[in-house]
Amino acid sequence: MDPQLSPTTFVQQFKTETWRHTLLFSFQSLGVIYGQLSSAPLYVFGTVHQKEFVSEETAYGLFSFIFWTMTIISLLKYALLVLRADDDGEGGTFALYSILCRHAKVGLLPNDTSANEVMQYEEENPFKAKVESRARRAIAKHKSSHYLMLFLALFGACMAIGDGYYQLQQVSEDQCLQSHFRLQNINRRESRKHVPVPTACAILVCLFMLQHYGTRKIGFIFAPIVIIWLLFISGVGTYNIIRWNPHIFYAISPTYMYRFVVDARAKGWRSLGSIILCVAGSEAMFAGLGHFSKKSIKITFVCLIYPVLVLSYAGQAAYISKNYTVDGFNHLSESVPRRYLQHKYLRNSLKILDITGHFRHVFVVLSLFASAVGSQATITASFSIINQCLALGCFPRVKVIHTSDKIHGQVYIPDINWLLMVLSLSATLGFHDIVKIGSATGLAVVSGMLVTTCLMSLVIALYWENNLIESVCFLIFFGFVEAMYVSACMLNMHKGAWFLVVLFLLSFTVMLSWHYGTLKKYEFDLENKVSIEWLTDLSPGLGVSRVPGIGFIYTDIVTGIPAFFSHFVTNLPAFHQVLIFVSFKSLPVPCVHPSKRYLIGRVGHRDYKIYRCVVRCGYHDNSRDSDDFEEEIIRTIGEFISLEENDFESLTSPEGRMIVVGKPTSDGNALVPRIDSHSFVSPESPPIFTNNENQRSPIAETSVVKKRKKVRFMLPPNSPKMRVCVREELQELVDARESGTAYFLGQSHLRVRNGSNFLKRFLIMTYTFCDKNSREPPVALNIPHAALVEVGMVYTI
Repeated sequence: MDPQLSPTTFVQQFKTETWRHTLLFSFQSLGVIYGQLSSAPLYVFGTVHQKEFVSEETAYGLFSFIFWTMTIISLLKYALLVLRADDDGEGGTFALYSILCRHAKVGLLPNDTSANEVMQYEEENPFKAKVESRARRAIAKHKSSHYLMLFLALFGACMAIGDGYYQLQQVSEDQCLQSHFRLQNINRRESRKHVPVPTACAILVCLFMLQHYGTRKIGFIFAPIVIIWLLFISGVGTYNIIRWNPHIFYAISPTYMYRFVVDARAKGWRSLGSIILCVAGSEAMFAGLGHFSKKSIKITFVCLIYPVLVLSYAGQAAYISKNYTVDGFNHLSESVPRRYLQHKYLRNSLKILDITGHFRHVFVVLSLFASAVGSQATITASFSIINQCLALGCFPRVKVIHTSDKIHGQVYIPDINWLLMVLSLSATLGFHDIVKIGSATGLAVVSGMLVTTCLMSLVIALYWENNLIESVCFLIFFGFVEAMYVSACMLNMHKGAWFLVVLFLLSFTVMLSWHYGTLKKYEFDLENKVSIEWLTDLSPGLGVSRVPGIGFIYTDIVTGIPAFFSHFVTNLPAFHQVLIFVSFKSLPVPCVHPSKRYLIGRVGHRDYKIYRCVVRCGYHDNSRDSDDFEEEIIRTIGEFISLEENDFESLTSPEGRMIVVGKPTSDGNALVPRIDSHSFVSPESPPIFTNNENQRSPIAETSVVKKRKKVRFMLPPNSPKMRVCVREELQELVDARESGTAYFLGQSHLRVRNGSNFLKRFLIMTYTFCDKNSREPPVALNIPHAALVEVGMVYTI
């Protein structure tokens, strides 16, 4: 990868390049994004109760609903409109929320309240020249609207995760498994007893075991399966239309929808909760946008997925309209042309009969694999959404692995992967009714879509700054359609949708508690920080001494001295000759260009040798996982020292003006890194003592264990452009680096004030539980254990 290009630049290159890459992305998206949409014919009609089909008109009405639902929601809303609202190539409810945070100032995240001058990030905005609208000013003024948008974002994320959870259950409870036994003359009651649960569990385990290979490899593995499946169901649909009812396309007329609504009672209206499953996976098109390009997703859906699915549903409806008195008529397996071929050639050739038997087995195998691949879309969407929640402070710490160097949105989260696997296996063993699963899935799907509609209408008004009437029309039109399906799904609450509410409350509580605890912890740090004068003026009276080396202090605040470090100095009066306060700040953007990532400034006078470094990260950046992060910080500070002489304001500012430091300058004034191939750093090295009054300095020296190469810095040759004072300060920085480094982390213990209400106590208790049980450390930098100093402190909230 070219170091001068950010990951965002790579994504943009791949999204605007030749048709070859567009076709490649389209092929991969079939196996990752469109698996759920493609496998929907297996259970859309199958989850409608057979008693609801009272006449041929019922099949016509349901097909009319399917056609217009796919056309309005999947094609018009998502493929043509919502995909345009990407956040620099990223999609999902949190991508829409991050757009509103930046352009409508509705963010409640802790980073939004910290040092606006420090956290400014310039980006290209085509609407930048427009005057701020009245609607934007009104929303930014009312705090209640900020909480509402955060609730919508969290709600949409929870529904997307819930959709993935229930979609995984359908792998085991799909009707294709029961159809396999019906083909062997086993009645339906007996087939229910013989559902091969161990086989389904094995398929689920294999599916989750593949996730660590990444989106690219999974796409190449699953795409051929989806293509074969699409060809199969399109062929079956075409056959059923010709064989049973060539006039089925007359049902496209909205008149049949009107007749169905007029004739339908409460039970008939409930069947719409199953019809909404035909668009299950449309939200995954938007949520998985970061894995592929917008152009490839749109072309694949319009040119392949949409016409094939319409043909398949039309074929099913044609078969049902003429066979609604046959047992099991509403399942896709019953519409497969097998009995007709058998009766036609039975007396002519037993060989043909055998081929027909093999054809039935092909359908069983294909449907089983198609339902398994259909779960991949929701798994991928769950990874993307949780990664965004994690970076924006709304989800507990988990390890995120970027599986691609070119497409930065392709991520894998091991903890979430195994958690989904455990939940799916438990549900497979406990839930044995696909109708109940379909009811819960329908509620999750349409609820997530309704959230996207609400946030999208705000994006149209506040970011695109279109006419307010357009935003209202978008909300009313799509909101009415989705609210209609919500009402149908609510009637099925007792059939299994209630468990979705329980799952939502659990996940929403975790997200809300983590956000609340993070916010309160940050506010406590702001209220209890101390000024630099306390450290520089009062420390001599405390007998504070400076020891050789560099001390990295990791804190969330970007001004002042964090409370935990003042607590440390008060109890152990010593700190290093060079101090660097490091803060990670997640911005509501996908990626930050490396040339704009680091902000460097001084804390106090030049003689104090105290610096501040703010590392700005997008919600898809992985700069914290870099093994050479320490060397990168030291290099940028060397650049800052060289550039500072030309910035008078940074020299006169009391706290230190922050300077954006990116790639090395061309004048040769920067520190030159040199890799010592014979020096390695070991995380198990014992701490050594310095010559300064035998004070313990947790510095990792070279040892036998080979973990990473040690980078030494050298000053450039004498240059007439470099002043003496600059060269001396750079030399002191190099010497301090050679003496060793220590890392200071604050270990907070939250305690609720006496007299606090139950809700506050519950949220803090949940946050504390998640914080103590998080497998990922607060700062994931591969810090050597011997060089780590954790300072515990009680936070009274």
